[in-house]
Parts: sequence; C-alpha cells; structure tokens
Amino acid sequence: MSTRLASKDILALGFMTFALFVGAGNIIFPPMVGLQAGHEVWWAAAGFMATAVGLPVITVIALARVGGGIDALSTPIGRAAGLLLATVCYLAVGPLFATPRTATVSFEVGIAPLTGDGPLPLFIYSVLYFALVIGISLYPGRLLDTVGHFLAPLKIVALGVLGIAAVLWPAGQSIPATEAYQTVPFSAGFVNGYLTMDTLGAMVFGIVIVNAARSRGVTDAKLLTRYTVLAGLIAGAGLMLVYLSLFKLGKNSASLVPDAANGAVILHAYVEHTFGGVGSFFLAALIFVACMVTAVGLTCACAEFFAQYLPLSYKSLVFILGLFSMLVSNLGLSHLIQISIPVLTAIYPPCIVLVVLSFTLRWWNNTTRIVAPVMLVSLVFGILDGVKASALVDFMPAWTSHLPLSAQGLAWLPPSLVMLVLVGVYDKISGQRSVTVHQ
Repeated sequence: MSTRLASKDILALGFMTFALFVGAGNIIFPPMVGLQAGHEVWWAAAGFMATAVGLPVITVIALARVGGGIDALSTPIGRAAGLLLATVCYLAVGPLFATPRTATVSFEVGIAPLTGDGPLPLFIYSVLYFALVIGISLYPGRLLDTVGHFLAPLKIVALGVLGIAAVLWPAGQSIPATEAYQTVPFSAGFVNGYLTMDTLGAMVFGIVIVNAARSRGVTDAKLLTRYTVLAGLIAGAGLMLVYLSLFKLGKNSASLVPDAANGAVILHAYVEHTFGGVGSFFLAALIFVACMVTAVGLTCACAEFFAQYLPLSYKSLVFILGLFSMLVSNLGLSHLIQISIPVLTAIYPPCIVLVVLSFTLRWWNNTTRIVAPVMLVSLVFGILDGVKASALVDFMPAWTSHLPLSAQGLAWLPPSLVMLVLVGVYDKISGQRSVTVHQ
C-alpha cells in the first residue's frame, strides 16, 4: 500500500529540491547580470530565468513523467547514446565542474578574505569541506531529514533576509549596460543562465527527489509523479524570487563596485555596505550552507548513478567522487569557470532538445527518428558555440560568425528547428508507430 505524503512533507520535498538547486552559481551569477545589464536588467532577467528557472522545472516534470531517471528520458536515442549523455551530464554537474565549484566559491567568499587566496588554505579548506560532504552523502535515506527539514529552511531564511534587504535598502545606482546587454539583453541573459548548470542539475536531481519521496513509503507511480512535479514547482517559485532580488541587488550596487570581476565581489560589497562586518560573516555562512547542500545532492546522485554501471558500492563511490572533487577544486574558481563555459555551451543544447521533445513523444510514429537527429544537429552547432566561447576561438572559420543567432550564442537553435520540421514531415509520411512512446 502506497503512503501519501503529508502537506509538511510535500513542502519539505519542495524545500529540499530548491536547496539542491541553489548552489554557488545561483547566488553569484544574477548580481553580475544585474550590474552589467543596467537599465536593460529585466529583459536580461527574463532570458536568464528561461534557462535558470523554466528549463530546470520543465526538466523535473519531464523526469517525473518517466519515473525520475535520465536513462528513462533518453530512451528514444537508444541505450548507448543515452548512457553516454547521462555520463557526460553526471560528470559535468558532479566531480568535474559543479561539485568542485561549490568548494572554491564558498572558500573565496568566506575564508580567502581572512587567510589570503593561497593554495595551502584552499587545500586545507577543501579537505575539511569534502570530509563533511562525504559524511552526509553516505546516508542518502536521511536526505529529507538533514536537507529538507534542517539545512534547506536555514538556507531559505538566509536568502530571504538577503532578498528583502536588496529590495528595501539599495546600496547605490545602476551603471550603463555593457554592449551585449544593450544590443541583445534577452539572449545574453539566456546564455548566462546556462552557467547555473540547473538544467543539467535537474536531470541529475530528478532521481534524488523521487528516491526521497520513496524513502517515505510512496510507491504509487502517479503519486510519485505528482509529488515530484509539486516539488519542482515549489523550487521554481523559490528560485524566481531569489533571482529577482539578486538582479535588483546587482543593478543597485553597480556604483559601489563598477569593475567587479564576479558576483561574489558584488555581494561582498553590498553586505559590507548594508550590514557592516556582521554582513561579511552572514554572507560567508549563507554561501557555505548553499554550497554544502548542493555538493551533497550532487555526490549522492552521481554515486547512485555510477553504482548501477560500475562494480563498486554506493559508499565506495561517495568516497571516490568526494576525493576527486576535492582535487579538482584545488584548481581554483577562475580556472574552473574558464574550463566549464565552453563545455556547458556545447552540451546544453542537446539536453534542452531532449527535455522539450519528451513532451511531444505521443505525436510521432517513431520517436527515435525525431529525437536523435535533432539532438545531433543541436550538439554539432552547440560545439561550434562552445569553441567560440573558448581559447580556440581564433581557429574558427569566418563563416561560423555569420550563422543566424550566432552573435547571441544560440547558433544551434535555427538548424535544430529546421531538422525538427524535416524529420517531423518524414515521420508523418513514413508512418509505423514506435514502441518507445511513453504512456
């Protein structure tokens, strides 16, 4: 007999989902967009929230409809391609980029101002930080208790204080928008939303959310779907409120730090101006809790995924992933972001295509001949966009800069739509229904 969740448990599940999403990037990137976009901030915000709120929520819903795993979502592209996509997503949001970034950001905001930005303090901090992450991740069945009922509410209260302060006590004036935000504010915000990694995170967290509901005795597939969707919507509403307040904070703090290198600098300047020395401590604690929750969620999800395919136990994988993430984090924040931007720009388009097309599977006779070609085209053009965002930009042929929407970083979108129309017409002409349609 399947258990039904009480309202407080549904809310805790939503809070847990929100807390898993809100990592360092979610707190650091919006103020930077707010500062750089100036008076165009709300156009930029709309683009940013399309990829940093809309897509993650849609992804959680898509995963809930197929039972919570990226492997089920990728059925139309075949087992091998689906496994490759899943592996890339898990590695990107796990030990290669997102998990190490949680340690470097929390170090740079909270510890570096006291110890200096040297390699030794970062190494000591990363060892202690990942020891804690590993300790919590070893017991995934307790996630709803440790994260949903304790850490997530703490994080939400802290973000609420910061958000209300940003609205009530602006610290300065805005500055003129940078060139990208003057010309194409919406698409500049749209591509910046990739950096939060939330859509990739949603693909990974889908199974964590479903398993958290299962740990409370929910076994009915329809109930699991309903609770996962509700959790996604609660998380989406929370993310939207956080982003709106942080865009405003960045816009109104621009005159304090007009040359800020990143959002951490803007946040630091704002809280020190508004709350004094206590503000710096408050910000360090907020970023630490935000990063820790995300790191635990990612480590649990990655260990559960790789345990299915490798001859290693869940607990062994938690140790391996935690230690590897610790080593990568010692590269430092700037290097990590520099390496991650081209990779994320390349792999986001096929993930977006997969999620969006998962809602159309009943329309087609054969889902494989629709989803696979469109994803392939989006990946090829996504790689071109990725190379343009990297140090290899000088090696790109001149024609690539003249592609439609190339200036906006969305060169993948027109050819993907063209391919969708072509394969859609071919599918209708050919007939023959496929067995991969999800009922």
